[in-house]
Amino acid sequence: MLDLVQWPAMLVTVLAAWYVASSSEFRRKLGFWLFLFSNLLWIVWAFHASAYAVIALQVCLTAMNIRGAKKAGGA
Repeated sequence: MLDLVQWPAMLVTVLAAWYVASSSEFRRKLGFWLFLFSNLLWIVWAFHASAYAVIALQVCLTAMNIRGAKKAGGA
């Protein structure tokens, strides 16, 4: 069943990218939170799949998203 987590993770990631590219501040902030949620979904899937490089990638992406949000004035 956890194999299926990759599909919502992928969809949330794409949706997050769409919102982050918006000119609306609200949608950009929503995109930030969606990216964090997608990071969590990918980590859950990666643990199940023993995909440790994906876990490391998601941790790095999470840190970069948080850093970017702080530099941009918060999320």
